[in-house]
Amino acid sequence: MSGHSKWSTIKHKKGAADAKRGRLFTKLIKEITMSAKVGGGSAESNPRLRSAVAAAKKASMPSDNIDKAVKRGTGELEGVTYEEVLYEGYGPGGAGILVEAMTDNKNRTTAEIRHILSKYGGNMASSGSVAFQFSKKGYLAVEKKAATEDALMELALDAGAEDFSAEDADVFEITTDPASFEAIKARLEEKGIAVQTAELQMVSANQVAVAEKAPSLLKLIDMLEDNEDVQKVWSNGDIEEKYLEE
Repeated sequence: MSGHSKWSTIKHKKGAADAKRGRLFTKLIKEITMSAKVGGGSAESNPRLRSAVAAAKKASMPSDNIDKAVKRGTGELEGVTYEEVLYEGYGPGGAGILVEAMTDNKNRTTAEIRHILSKYGGNMASSGSVAFQFSKKGYLAVEKKAATEDALMELALDAGAEDFSAEDADVFEITTDPASFEAIKARLEEKGIAVQTAELQMVSANQVAVAEKAPSLLKLIDMLEDNEDVQKVWSNGDIEEKYLEE
């Protein structure tokens, strides 16, 4: 099958570097706190919180930090009140960019995001001008050594996956609609198949060719991700793999 998100592959390739950037624990704590605030403090009944806690544990965050973040979200402990904000912009080569942020001071964060975009060859866009190009999808990556291609493809598609790709050299990639994401992830885990990456992503069906502007676009994305209020960055820039290996 084909049609999987090119940006999913880009994010996977960037993953090792991203894990070292952007004050990871701060971002994870914010996500846990917001998840608990929105959906309650029980990971069993709150899929977003469950994913956030899993990501924190994968990053070796101490359990005490996780527990305190959950309690701040539910109001059991005092803490900062965060607001979720979506910024839209354009980067080098005309690539669309979505920036998901979580902040306790929207004015400060807006000014910082605008500055980063401007400094690294991009610009802020009006609300709705970029977001309409993207749709929310579930994304799961499974190491190729964890399952055979045929068996995993059959299992994923039978469970309701929209797309399956074996194009990446290291992992199989599964795309789902958001409503089926948790069920498909649970189905794989029930079969003893370890899921390397599981997250909801913003996916664009149309890629923008950025050619030699790719390094500049990657630099802009790195600088956005390094901001402590930024949780995730998505782009529809079609970046050639050679630039990801530099």
